[in-house]
Amino acid sequence: MAEAKAAKAAKITNKTKKAGPEKTLVIVESPSKAKTIGKFLGSGYKVTASVGHVRDLPKSKFGVDIENGFIPQYINIRGKGDVIRELKKEAKNAKRVLLATDPDREGEAISWHIAHILGFSEKETDRIEFNEITKGAIQNAVKTPRPIDMSLVDAQQARRVLDRIVGYKISPLLWRKIRTGLSAGRVQSAALKILVDREREIRVFVPEEYWKITVQLAKRSGEKTPFEARLFLVNGEKTQVPDKKTADGILAALASGTYAVSDVEMKERRRRPYAPYTTSTLQQDASNKLGFQTRRVMSVAQQLYEGVSVRGHGTIGLVTYIRTDSVRISAEADQAAKAYIEEHYSKSYVGNNVFSNKKKDIQDAHEAIRPSYVELHPDEVKDSLTPDQYKLYRLIWSRFVASRMAEAVFDGVSADVQNGDFTFRATGSKLRFDGFLKVYQAASEEDEGKLLPDLAAGEPLDEKGVNAEQNFTQPPARFTEASLVKELEEKNIGRPSTFVTIIATLTGRHYVTREKKSLVPTELGFAVTELMENYFKEIVDAGFTGDMEDKLDDIEANGTPWHSVVADFYDVLKDELKTADDEIDKIRLEDEVTDEICELCGKPMVIKQGRFGRFLACSGYPDCKFTKPIVVKVEDVACPLCGKDILVRKSKKGKTFYGCSGYPDCKQVFWYKPVNKKCPKCGALLVERSGKNFKFACSNQDCDYRE
Repeated sequence: MAEAKAAKAAKITNKTKKAGPEKTLVIVESPSKAKTIGKFLGSGYKVTASVGHVRDLPKSKFGVDIENGFIPQYINIRGKGDVIRELKKEAKNAKRVLLATDPDREGEAISWHIAHILGFSEKETDRIEFNEITKGAIQNAVKTPRPIDMSLVDAQQARRVLDRIVGYKISPLLWRKIRTGLSAGRVQSAALKILVDREREIRVFVPEEYWKITVQLAKRSGEKTPFEARLFLVNGEKTQVPDKKTADGILAALASGTYAVSDVEMKERRRRPYAPYTTSTLQQDASNKLGFQTRRVMSVAQQLYEGVSVRGHGTIGLVTYIRTDSVRISAEADQAAKAYIEEHYSKSYVGNNVFSNKKKDIQDAHEAIRPSYVELHPDEVKDSLTPDQYKLYRLIWSRFVASRMAEAVFDGVSADVQNGDFTFRATGSKLRFDGFLKVYQAASEEDEGKLLPDLAAGEPLDEKGVNAEQNFTQPPARFTEASLVKELEEKNIGRPSTFVTIIATLTGRHYVTREKKSLVPTELGFAVTELMENYFKEIVDAGFTGDMEDKLDDIEANGTPWHSVVADFYDVLKDELKTADDEIDKIRLEDEVTDEICELCGKPMVIKQGRFGRFLACSGYPDCKFTKPIVVKVEDVACPLCGKDILVRKSKKGKTFYGCSGYPDCKQVFWYKPVNKKCPKCGALLVERSGKNFKFACSNQDCDYRE
């Protein structure tokens, strides 16, 4: 029966190819990509877009036939009727159809679904792929079509069905036991547990006191500029100064002694450039360097990939495909970059770096993220790009070019200074050759650019000041989007292309809140994680989730039957579901009581979590239904216009700003947090606006004061 169906499909395909005018139809996912590609292919081609997926599992029901091999019950996506009709019409009138969706599992599955809708067999349909949207890459792709890769499709289907099973089987349990509107996810729940575990570490952390002892020293002749050395050894062993009493004892001993250089070590230090970006490292670096959230990174990167209008070049794709785990680049791109470096810098800046992927598997199918045209310097296209596009393109261009450049070379020096039983160490370095740092600034090191005078062993030194500073050990840092992305990648949880959705779901379900740049789990997040830990250990276990990713890779790389992977997972899950439903009682989350008093009945107000975030509600509910928004004021800062409080507010787009509580009579607004300090230059309030060399800036846009 399957053979007859395939033959019928092939017959339809052949018939289609003979009919209509002599045009080839190329189907892509995105309208903007269609526009760019259409300009490269000319009049013999028509390029149209499917606008993403055209078929998927239904939202209104489970949609997976568990009893018959976990067969997914796909339907045409609601609202896609006009798109599907247009695709069928264009295919009917074309001499040939080429499916040019994205070159990954998701793109392969979209091509497979489009082929099904058009009545084609995957064996007969022409599938093309390209890593960059350039004229050469597109023209080469149409010359080398291939059948749809069912291993890629099956890997995507397995992921989709696994996620549907977890979401549609566990989520209703959460609704019954905790609260409606909650969700669980195969990757989402493991990511949430990572955040919860870190918060648990922070809550039980006990700070330990320690003291840092430093001394300012100077030569007795020649260069007398003081330099700093830090206590390193006591009696030849590394030690921690635990308290003030010990610190005072050391200071007293130092006062009765003298300082002399005991050892000087000169050492060349080389710093190797970083590999070009993968999806994950781009998300991390753009978050750290540009302050972009992962969703913003991927949105802007997609625009650069699909094509932007560049003056003098028309609409072109500026970067290669943005969803990749590989650091590999093509030989052509390597040669082009090295030629550019030699021409614009010098031959001494050309490097010969080899980077390898952490995982040597099917994810190496695509190159690293790089500029499509290395000769297009970011400043040359700046006027054609939005500010976000320019910043991200500059980051991608710089990282790629730097990856083909020579190492940076430093002259490093380390000097040990002895005073009795106490050894102090001073370090410094001088940049001898900037190498890749010419185009890409890496994270700075403490001793970088800090010079020491010429020192010789046995040379006596004068003490210009000694300092003992009390410190306390700090708890582990909360995760930011960048550090969570790094953790998920290292633990092999999910794929970088899904990280945006994961973080959006965690915040959207109110499992996590944002405090500045940190992701902080809520009590709801704790409750859901504790339930999952007790009854669905595998779902939240990072090791299990990572192993599942490897199995999905095996489906793609080795043709492992996807149904068996899903079946093995479901056999464990179905027993856990029954146990959980039988044993878990209704979980009641305790409301956080505040100092606010209800204006109607006088009872305390509590913090509730609603659809649009947290709000205050009367603890006397349902007898009293009074609610009001949570108002957070900026402490110790008064409105410069009217003297009233400054409140933390949210714009309609969710952006935080700071406005006068006297609104609408007073319309004073700050887009950055104001501080109780006036600008010495113009008298306006300063705001927190950290830059490379400053922490505060003037709130007056016409004033350039920084400090």
